[in-house]
Amino acid sequence: MADFAPIGNGEATPRGRIPHLTFDDFHRRALALVGDGAKVVQYFAYADGGNVKLMAVLRTDQLLAAGCDAPEAYPALTAQCEPFHLFEREIAEQFGIRPEGHPWLKMVRYHPNQRGRADVFGNDYAEEIPGRYPYYAVEGEEIHEVAVGPVHAGVIEPGHFRFNCIGERVLHLEIQLGYQHRGLERLFLEADAKRLPILAEGIAGDTAVGHSLCLAQAVEALTGIETDAGARVIRTIALELERIANHVGDLGALSGDVAFLPPANYCGRMRGDFLNMTLLMCGNRFGKGLVRPGGVRFPLTDEDRRTLNARIGELKP
Repeated sequence: MADFAPIGNGEATPRGRIPHLTFDDFHRRALALVGDGAKVVQYFAYADGGNVKLMAVLRTDQLLAAGCDAPEAYPALTAQCEPFHLFEREIAEQFGIRPEGHPWLKMVRYHPNQRGRADVFGNDYAEEIPGRYPYYAVEGEEIHEVAVGPVHAGVIEPGHFRFNCIGERVLHLEIQLGYQHRGLERLFLEADAKRLPILAEGIAGDTAVGHSLCLAQAVEALTGIETDAGARVIRTIALELERIANHVGDLGALSGDVAFLPPANYCGRMRGDFLNMTLLMCGNRFGKGLVRPGGVRFPLTDEDRRTLNARIGELKP
């Protein structure tokens, strides 16, 4: 039986080398691999001439990929494997393809599909409010709902939080995002090549290094550009500083959410220390402007390395 094939991370793979399966084989093998422990990295639809195709990327100890023709409707993978759920919702929204039996089939970002088909969710995008999001509701006389957002008193991304509570006990929380949807995937196809790194850095403010590195590796793989070892080391350091800053910040935010203020304040200060190390590397606390296709824009001097080592030593537990 045809199967998923290995692909290299950060390497260009001709589309012809990615197995094209029947939908039944695609569906069966994807579920079997995930059942054996594979993780879902990506699952998406794309236009190929006048047709629409599906492609999935899974991860075991290597990356595995396969594709198939997209049917107009198909048995939802989510019904047997929850990690597919948001991918299938996005495919339904973008291409009007219905995943039958999806247990949580709701819109993601409120926009008409790319094929001009009837909206899977029954929304009318000519209306000022195009759709009514069907929030999960807990039944009971003593249940009350608390709605928070999408405007928040902070710097987080807009999002609507719907709490179902009984007294002070939170029984269920549903979060609706997508308020800042800008159509970046299409913009990447239309923008001047020089703008692409800047667009990548702006996908998510706290992941400027991660997203700009993904773009750089894609460009390098497609063009055959090789980066030197020094640039790879600097990229790795920047990625680690970004990761640590985000994890420390999240620990502080979790503490603040339960009114445990000492670690909330302490982690917030420590996050600033790691952001300032990134500032030392490139002049921007979030790493913007550092990574570009072909390498990095700022080298590390001997003095920079000594300073970074000293600061990391101060923060060791």
